[in-house]
Amino acid sequence: MGTPAFAARVLEALIAAQGRSFTLAAVVTAPDAARGRGLELAPSEVARVGARAGLPLLKPATLKGAQFVKRLGALAPDLLVVVAYGRILPQPVIDLARLTAVNLHASLLPRHRGAAPVPAAILAGDRETGVTVMRITREMDAGPILMQRATTILPDDTRATLEDRLCELGAALLVEALERIAAGTIVETPQDPSLATYTKLLSKADAVIDWSLPAQAIERMARAYDPWPVARTTLAGAPLMVYRAACEAPVLFAEPPGTVVAVEPEPVVQCGAGCLRLVEVKLAGRRKVSGAELARGRFIKAGDRLGR
Repeated sequence: MGTPAFAARVLEALIAAQGRSFTLAAVVTAPDAARGRGLELAPSEVARVGARAGLPLLKPATLKGAQFVKRLGALAPDLLVVVAYGRILPQPVIDLARLTAVNLHASLLPRHRGAAPVPAAILAGDRETGVTVMRITREMDAGPILMQRATTILPDDTRATLEDRLCELGAALLVEALERIAAGTIVETPQDPSLATYTKLLSKADAVIDWSLPAQAIERMARAYDPWPVARTTLAGAPLMVYRAACEAPVLFAEPPGTVVAVEPEPVVQCGAGCLRLVEVKLAGRRKVSGAELARGRFIKAGDRLGR
């Protein structure tokens, strides 16, 4: 059960590994949705992978309908495997699995439960994150841990690069977990709820830069929100996307946060604490450029005020 590209890549790994200790009976994913510039109905990434493999596809609009529960139950599943499906499973659906229902989550639970664990790890300045295979319970991402694997968060990791690494790590871990479940050797470890932190679905509003924040926090935003929703501000009232930034050595300026205090070789912006150098940006309707190119084109100058 899954929907986006992250889940599709994990499904590919499961398809390649099936036959040793498990067989895929069907794929459950979100209904076709309007995508692309033409907003034409198109299947999810998981649906496309499942279709190529010839697997039965279930695309329920709701998981609470009797028809879906009956159809899924007819498959007599031993396991339900959930990866970034985007919906909370009702108890009647969980109960359909003869053995259990498991979830692959892109964090080291109980840290960063919820919908956006990868950006959350970068925003928090965590030194490491990882993947967790857990048994699904009624409370979101709170079930006992079956297996975990960690990876270091690199200083230049973006959401995209970190997700890519976690996807590869998670796919291998999930295959191993399924083999252990089949062999009866899996061991459950309860989560410590006192260590739990939570994330939420991201929106473009979350990515609007507050220049009164420390430079380090805004630099993390640029990496955490690439490729979506992209850290953003305004320049002369027009949208300016910030893809890469770097913290400058602390310099005291009398200018208010958001003020461009220098433009050579790249624009430098005063923050609530410290300054931020704009390394890669994008003006609305234009291609991504280096901060130096933005300055050379005289789109930005010292004294300009970013944001509101």
